[in-house]
Amino acid sequence: MKKNLTTGELLTLLYMVVTSVMIFFLWPQMENPAALLGVRLAVFCGIMVLGKIYSWWPNRFTWVLRNGPLILMLSYWYPETYQFARVFPYLDHVFAHADWAIFGCQPSIEFSKAVPSVFWCEALNLGYYSYYFMMSGVLLFAFLCRFKQSERYVFIFLGCFFIYYLIFEWMPVAGPYYYFKAIGLEAAMAGNYPDVGHYFANPAELIHASVRGPFSQLVHDIQVAGENPVGAFPSSHVSMSTVTMMLAWRMRNKWLFWGLMPLYVLLCFSTVYIMAHYVVDSIGGLLSAVLLFFLMDWLYTQFFVRRQRP
Repeated sequence: MKKNLTTGELLTLLYMVVTSVMIFFLWPQMENPAALLGVRLAVFCGIMVLGKIYSWWPNRFTWVLRNGPLILMLSYWYPETYQFARVFPYLDHVFAHADWAIFGCQPSIEFSKAVPSVFWCEALNLGYYSYYFMMSGVLLFAFLCRFKQSERYVFIFLGCFFIYYLIFEWMPVAGPYYYFKAIGLEAAMAGNYPDVGHYFANPAELIHASVRGPFSQLVHDIQVAGENPVGAFPSSHVSMSTVTMMLAWRMRNKWLFWGLMPLYVLLCFSTVYIMAHYVVDSIGGLLSAVLLFFLMDWLYTQFFVRRQRP
C-alpha cells in the first residue's frame, strides 16, 4: 500500500483525465482552458508529493494528509463545472415544465408564500447552510472513529460527487432563481417556459430572497460568492446530504445519524424554498443518491476490498 495510489486519488485522477479530454474537445468554446489544465497538473503533482510523504512515514496523520486535500478540492471542482456547462444549451424549460405538469404551479415560488414566517425562513436556511457541516462532520467522524473503513467512505463520497459533476457539465440546468429571472416571474407563474438556449453562457443575476436573519444572510453570502447557473439537476444538496446520511448509518452510530436527521429534513425542503432547485431536482437527487451509494460501495468491494493499510 505504501507505493500505491489511494482509491480517492485514483478517482480524482480519473475525473481529471475525463475532464481534460473534454477541455481539448471544447477548447475553442471555453474560457482560458490552459488554466484549467494547469490546475490539473498542479493537483497531479500534489498527489505525487503527498503520496511520497506517506511512503516515508505511513501513519494515520499522513493518510489523512493524502485524502483531506482531495475532499477540499471539491470546492474547486464544483464552480469549475460552469466552464463546461456554459458551452451547452440549458434545459431549464424541461424541468420547470415538469414541476408545472406535476403540481400545476411552481413550488419554488409558492413555498415561501405558504410559509412566510421568519422562524421557518431561518430554520430552512439553517438546513441549507448545514450541508457543509454535515459532510465535514461525518467524514471527520470516519477518520477519527472508523479509520479502518475510511478509505471505503472516501471512495463512495468522492465517486458520487464526481459523477454528479459530470452530469452538471453535460446536462446544464441553472435552477429557478436564474431561469425565472431570465423569463420573468409572471411567465413562470403562468406556466410559460421558453427554451433560453445559451442565455446563461455569461454569469447571470440571482433572484435573492430577502434577508431576514443570520442564516438567510449566510446563504445569501454563499450564493453571491460562489454560485453560478449550473448544477440544479439533480440537486447536489439533496443528493450528497443523502449520501452523507447513508454513510452515517453505515458507521452504526445512532447519535451521529439521528443527530443530523433534523438538519437533513430541513435541507431537503430548503432547496425548493430558497429557489435553488425545482422539486424534480430534489427528487432526482434523493433517488440517484441511493443508487450511486450502492453502486460505489459495490465497486469498492469488487475492485479494492483487499487493499490494506498499515
